[in-house]
Amino acid sequence: MTDTSALSYTDDHEWLKIEGSSVTVGITDYAAEQLGDVVFVELPEVGDDVEAGTVVGEIESTKSVGELFAPVTGTVTAVNDAVVDDPALVNSSPFDDGWMLTIEAPELPEGLLDADAYAKLVSE
Repeated sequence: MTDTSALSYTDDHEWLKIEGSSVTVGITDYAAEQLGDVVFVELPEVGDDVEAGTVVGEIESTKSVGELFAPVTGTVTAVNDAVVDDPALVNSSPFDDGWMLTIEAPELPEGLLDADAYAKLVSE
C-alpha cells in the first residue's frame, strides 16, 4: 500500500509519485469519491508528449465526467491499461492499482502540495 504522505499533490486532486524524473500520476481518493462510481477511463498513448496543465484524459462516472490534467510537461512512458479495462480500480484503489500514467518529466512544476497542504485543501 502506498504511503500517501510521501506523495505530492495538485489542486486538481491528482497525486504524483516522483522518482527522479519519472512521475506517476493518479487521482486522489477525494476526487474518486466526488466522481462516484467510475465507469470509463481514457488515457493518452505511450510516447505522447504532454504539457503541464493540459487535458490528457477523461474519467467518466455515473455522476459526471472529469478531466485528467498533465501535472508536468514531458513524455508519457506508461499507461495503466488495467484501469482502462476495469475503471472501478479508480474507486477501489486510487493510490495503488488505480494509477493512471507515468510521465518522464525533465523538470517539476512549482506549487505542488505536500500531504498536509492537500488535506487542508480538501477540508475547506
